[in-house]
Amino acid sequence: MRTRFPRLLGAVAALTTVALTAAACGSSEPRDVLADAAAGHLTIGTKYDQPGLGLREPDRTMTGFDVAVARYVANYLGVPESGITWRESPSGQRENLIRNGEVDFIAGTYSITDSRKRVVDFAGPYFIAGQSLLVRADDDSITGAESLQDGKKLCSVSGSTPAQEIKRSYPGVQLQEFDSYSSCVEALYRGKVDALTTDDIILAGYASQYPGEFKLAGEPFTTELYGIGLPKGDTAAREKINDAIEDMVATGAWQRALEEAVGASGYALPPSPTVYRY
Repeated sequence: MRTRFPRLLGAVAALTTVALTAAACGSSEPRDVLADAAAGHLTIGTKYDQPGLGLREPDRTMTGFDVAVARYVANYLGVPESGITWRESPSGQRENLIRNGEVDFIAGTYSITDSRKRVVDFAGPYFIAGQSLLVRADDDSITGAESLQDGKKLCSVSGSTPAQEIKRSYPGVQLQEFDSYSSCVEALYRGKVDALTTDDIILAGYASQYPGEFKLAGEPFTTELYGIGLPKGDTAAREKINDAIEDMVATGAWQRALEEAVGASGYALPPSPTVYRY
């Protein structure tokens, strides 16, 4: 475990670098989501480094709950798995990827916020999470966000909602911002930071992937509504995707996908959310 861990994270980091370089190349106009779906192809953004949510496996297959939701939506719109192109979508790049037409939509732990809604539209929510903390398994000194004020070093991702929340609500915390959560996990493993903060379901995925190394600390201290981000003003696509999410819940596919993705971690699975119609 200890000899393989850095190499596993290094491989993910290399994939992230390639994707960020590729992100510079693309069109400059938002996509027409339903037109692309009618043509049999969708480019979908998600995370590549979040076990249980969005993970690119060594054989290049995509796994996780966000991926399952995106697949269901694509199929509902008439696009099979073979018609999907996956695109890594780091937190700080998501709005640009949508606005520049590099993806049709993004399903990747994408919290719905008022500031983001000024730039892109959201379908959903399809999941409700809460911000929490991941620490090393042998560290009992951190019991919640308040205990970070005592000189602790905290890691999160640039452009993410969790990082913004820490800056706003806990300005005294020593926050270090990295490009990916996998980089934060590696820094935590090596003792360079004391904790990682993001949504509880993401942290549960990491704790499950590396048993005995990490644990969640304290209770969630925010509410995060995960939505599917798509081009601003594409009302028809938003309504169709909302229909797909509601259908996924009604058929039981939502519950099955969530249990398959993170059920083994011991994470308490929440009920399905109500989709917003606006």
